[in-house]
Amino acid sequence: MTGGAGRHRPVGAVTRGTTNPNRLRRVDNWIVETCGDALRAAADPLVVDLGYGASPVTAVELRARLATAVRADVRVVGLEIDPVRVAAAAPAADPPGLTFARGGFELAGLRPALVRAFNVLRQYDESEAGAAWRTVTAGLAPGGLLVEGTCDELGRLGGWVLLDTAGPRTLTLAAKLTTFESPGQLAERLPKALIHRNVPGERIHDLLRALDDAWHAAAGYAPFGPRQRWLRTVTAVRESGWPVLDGPRRWRHGELTVPWQAVSPT
Repeated sequence: MTGGAGRHRPVGAVTRGTTNPNRLRRVDNWIVETCGDALRAAADPLVVDLGYGASPVTAVELRARLATAVRADVRVVGLEIDPVRVAAAAPAADPPGLTFARGGFELAGLRPALVRAFNVLRQYDESEAGAAWRTVTAGLAPGGLLVEGTCDELGRLGGWVLLDTAGPRTLTLAAKLTTFESPGQLAERLPKALIHRNVPGERIHDLLRALDDAWHAAAGYAPFGPRQRWLRTVTAVRESGWPVLDGPRRWRHGELTVPWQAVSPT
C-alpha cells in the first residue's frame, strides 16, 4: 500500500470501537468547510480515518462526503490496530479510493493530507494526548492537518481540536440544537486534552461558564427556536471579549470555534 502501510508496528492500544452510522456527520461537514481548501491543494488527496472502530461505516461516510463536496479523487484509508477489525472492514472497500489497513498513531507509514481521529484518545490518559498528537502530526504531508476529538454515541454533542505540525490551532464545540438543553452538556464531550480541565482556574471552564451564562440570558429568544437562542448566545460571548471565530453561517449549525490559545490548559 502507498507509503508502506502495514510495514510499521502500530502505535497505540485497541479501543472499544463502538460507532454508529452518521455519528461523525457533524465533524465531517465541518471538515468539508474548514479543511476543504487544504485538501484541494494537496498534491496527494490522501485522508486517514484513524481508529474507525468495530464498524467501517464512518470511514465509508467520510470518503463519500469528501468525494462529493471536496474532490472526487480523494483516497481514504481506515486504520485500526486490531487486525480482526481490518479484516472485517475489507468488504466495505468497494468504492474506488477506500481501503483499510492495520496501523495506529504512526499512520502505518502513510503521509496523509488529513487525519480524522475521533473517539480514540477518549480512552487514553490525559498525559498521553500530547504524545499522540505529536506522533500523528509528525507523519502528516506538508500542509497536512489533524482533526482530533470526541462526540456522543449519536453525534449530537462533540468537541474537536484542529492541529498542524506546529501544534493545536483551534477548538470547536458543536451540538445538535434541536436536542440541546444547555452549554453545560458540552463539557461531557470535550477532547481528552481538556476534559479534565473543566475546573475553576482553567480557561475552558471560563468559556463554558460564559456560554452557560449567555444561554440563560438569551432565554427570551427561546420562542424563536434553539437556533436563534444559540446565535444570540455566541454573539454575546464574542461581545464579552472571547475570540470567537467564523460567523453566523457556522454558528447556525450549532458550532463555536475559538483559537486554541484561548482555552489551552494553564
